[in-house]
Amino acid sequence: MAQTLFDTVSRKLTWTAIACSLLAGPVLSQNFPVTEQQRATAKQVAQNGVPLSELGPDAPQSYTVKPGDTLWDISGMFLKNPWHWPELWGMNLSDIKNPHLIYPGQMLDLDTSNGRARLSLRTGGADADLPTVRVSPRTRIENLKASALPTLKSHLIEPFLAEPMIVDELGLSAAARIVATQDGRVLLSRGDRAYARGNAGYELQDEPAKKQQMFRVFRNATPLKDPVSGEVLGYEAQYIGKALLARSESSQESVAADGKNRTDIVPATIDIVDAKEEMRVGDRLLPEPPPQLQSYVPRAPTSPIEARIVSIYGSAVVNAAQNQVVSLNRGSRDGIESGHVLAIMTDGARLVDKTDAKLTPLKLPDERNGLLMVFRTFEKVSYALVLDITQGVKVGDRLINPR
Repeated sequence: MAQTLFDTVSRKLTWTAIACSLLAGPVLSQNFPVTEQQRATAKQVAQNGVPLSELGPDAPQSYTVKPGDTLWDISGMFLKNPWHWPELWGMNLSDIKNPHLIYPGQMLDLDTSNGRARLSLRTGGADADLPTVRVSPRTRIENLKASALPTLKSHLIEPFLAEPMIVDELGLSAAARIVATQDGRVLLSRGDRAYARGNAGYELQDEPAKKQQMFRVFRNATPLKDPVSGEVLGYEAQYIGKALLARSESSQESVAADGKNRTDIVPATIDIVDAKEEMRVGDRLLPEPPPQLQSYVPRAPTSPIEARIVSIYGSAVVNAAQNQVVSLNRGSRDGIESGHVLAIMTDGARLVDKTDAKLTPLKLPDERNGLLMVFRTFEKVSYALVLDITQGVKVGDRLINPR
């Protein structure tokens, strides 16, 4: 290994091989979620193949993975139901050990012989056009996660991983608030200084273990009500920016004009470091949670789920379109997990049978309108991305397990 590092070597290697050969140990940061059930399904399919009836009508005989592709795109290209990604993985299990580690440049070949479908990597297909790499005596590290295909186009959901905040009544009442601005300004933007207070027991204080304490600023905490039961599931706070705690909240002893001692409350000092829109007195602050790096595994829930759409996030329109985010009336307490794919159902119309002299009332069957995937969960509420749609999605639409 040491000889390889310090000798000049000229040969064709994949970027993955280069990264692995130069790291001192195994890559432990690649923690992609693959459940035992999904692994078992993949192994079974690896042995038996996929029935031709499960293939998409336009499944290509071969495909070269391109930058910008997603696992959802490729699954939908080969299979009728994209959330059946374990079947796609199982079709090439001998070549691709982890379904998340698929890279641009790899060529996938579809074999439909013997009435079953199998997918494999073409030998030499991806490596043939790779450049010759000369390794010099220094360590190089290639970020494998950055080049592997994501499940979905990340820019569609990344803002919503930080922006929407669901709080309960206690969290809402305990949230700190902006109480004053510097120089009496009405509106605040990035670079401005302001003053904030927490409620009793929730004062804004420095935490010794942290070098900087960041807060999210929000307003207009809107109650989210279950469209069926009317229960308030939580309060959705509108994200408007970030603030950095500069000085803690404190108190100061002084002597009043009448000679009596008094205790003055000195609010905490905050600096606005990011502003999605202008802030003002009364806006609320919540501590910035630690970053959550997730890899989403599209899959159908293992148990029956029936949910309703509660709201369309950040939009005044009545109907949600493809790639918009909606909230659901089910959360972690109901078994909802990130990656769950649900079918969107449109209620069948109620009408009168005009061909019947008795004018019998009818209820047409509910029809599937599209699919969505959950990407963030709270206790009672979840956020999901609309993946594909036939017509607009509206509040109250029913969601069930995909078939």
